[in-house]
Amino acid sequence: MVLDLTSKGVKVQFVKENLTFTGVDSPMANLLLSMRGAVAQFERELIKERQREGIALAKKRGVYKGRRPSVSIERAADLSNRVTAGEVNKADLAREFGISRAALYVYLACASTV
Repeated sequence: MVLDLTSKGVKVQFVKENLTFTGVDSPMANLLLSMRGAVAQFERELIKERQREGIALAKKRGVYKGRRPSVSIERAADLSNRVTAGEVNKADLAREFGISRAALYVYLACASTV
């Protein structure tokens, strides 16, 4: 992102680290930018790993069950029946059930596999 911005003439300054990137091709600036990116990526991967481990432990204890469905099984069946019957268009149906159209398609896909 920094390289993209500097190529457009934007000056990027990291205040805390006292680093400024102006687009002038400097080996030291490129090294520092690459190192910052590598450290940030490493930290993000560590966070994701700890999160996965925490979720796995919580699942073993039975604490983590995931997100609750927005629509009950009975309402999902009603939703599927109404779409199959061609009663209403899908956007209106999603609004009526209080879900997004994307969620509606997920419920319809799940209903078709059952």
